[in-house]
Amino acid sequence: MTASQLEGWRRAGLLPRHRRRGLGRGRGSVVDTVDRVVVESAAALARHLRQGRDRRLAVLEWFAEAGLPVRPGAAPVPEPPIGAVRDALVWVLERSVSQRLVAFARSVAGAGEEGQDALYEVAGRLMKPYRGAANPALVRAALEAGGDVPVEAEGPDSRSMVHLVAAIGFGAQEVGADALAQALAASGMFDLTVEDWAQALGKAERGEGPPVDWGLLQQHADTAGPVRRASDEGLVRAREVLVGLRGFYGLYMLHGLLLPDTPAQAALRQRIDAWGMFAFLDHMIAISPSPVQFAESLAMCTEPLLDSLYETLMEQLGEDPGIFSLPGDDTGPVGFGETWMRTVRELSASGGAMSGGEDDDPGERASGQPDDVVAPQPG
Repeated sequence: MTASQLEGWRRAGLLPRHRRRGLGRGRGSVVDTVDRVVVESAAALARHLRQGRDRRLAVLEWFAEAGLPVRPGAAPVPEPPIGAVRDALVWVLERSVSQRLVAFARSVAGAGEEGQDALYEVAGRLMKPYRGAANPALVRAALEAGGDVPVEAEGPDSRSMVHLVAAIGFGAQEVGADALAQALAASGMFDLTVEDWAQALGKAERGEGPPVDWGLLQQHADTAGPVRRASDEGLVRAREVLVGLRGFYGLYMLHGLLLPDTPAQAALRQRIDAWGMFAFLDHMIAISPSPVQFAESLAMCTEPLLDSLYETLMEQLGEDPGIFSLPGDDTGPVGFGETWMRTVRELSASGGAMSGGEDDDPGERASGQPDDVVAPQPG
């Protein structure tokens, strides 16, 4: 990094200055002690910035990195200025695919069927299909039996969620219950199928069940709204929730890859299943998220539902923390890891295979967004 880069970061409010001590009139000033926070902050910016890339994307990656657990012997990554984080989150979210689709739907709301056709055509170009990962229990059973391994869940793919965008722009009555049932099932929420949602919506239409407040769709249409409303502490908390849920999701997924099972792991999976949230987490979580994916997931983690799920899982982990300790094995995590590697080697030797589909990257989820913001071009 150069002196001009450092000065530019200081002027942008991203990098603090070292404390200086005056030497007297006309004699200037001097830095007595190099501030570690300043040095580590500059290093974080340098890691995430490259020529032509918008600084706001680097700020988001820096904020994400600062929330990760600190490796033994490593220095903690200092937090970026929270005001810069909020500005970057809003900037990214307002330019995301989902927000652009909502804006387009509203712009063609008065065009009738032609407007709807135009929306679905644009969504088909911008959204990537993702049907969801197959349930890890089914994957594990297939591997252990030497059968065909399912690579995706059954049900509508993520492009069906454009029906919710259409409902925001044109009204739920113009979209229809069947299409909305597909969209809600594609979200993975509460592990309900298309049939489950269709039945619930049908009862609501007939007055046999609680009415559906479609106005909530309008309230949640502004993806940047939760970030604007959250306090500084709320944004940091949302990051904690996101990082924690990512770990629990990863543990659940590894069950399908023959991770040795323990009572502690089973209890965590049971908690997630009781909430009906595995499919939703699968659509939301990206193991190596782009700034766009990180921003969208963090905005969702400001919601009380996901905060409560995280707290529930942390409570369960506190009750039984032995997720990597096999019953009756006093070697702890070392023996656990050796058991896992032995199991995988035995599977390979027997001719079994772990196969994946064309889209088995958990980094791309329901929104189908590209890795970075499309316009304006940040990098």
